[in-house]
Amino acid sequence: MLVDRVVANENEYDSERFPGNFYQGMILTLDRACGRGVVRSHSGKEIPFEFPFVAVVGAPIGGEMPGIDLIREGDIVGFDVGQTSRGLRVTTIRPRQGQEQGQG
Repeated sequence: MLVDRVVANENEYDSERFPGNFYQGMILTLDRACGRGVVRSHSGKEIPFEFPFVAVVGAPIGGEMPGIDLIREGDIVGFDVGQTSRGLRVTTIRPRQGQEQGQG
């Protein structure tokens, strides 16, 4: 059964591949005017996101596009996904530590 495989593999979690329980990927495109972008996963899948439907870890609460200033095209990020009526979408983006301090 699938449930047995999930439970059996729970102890085999790869913390290097999924640090902080996030998938690893890169911001492929980011349109700041529209608040949309695409993340390319480690496996090569391109997954879209759109503000305000994505949360950026470490961003202040409130505003029209909270956290968009913490990410840039080409950034390596952690991300999580969710299924919507329009397909798979990025729901959370976690910028790598130190990456946002180096921007300016």
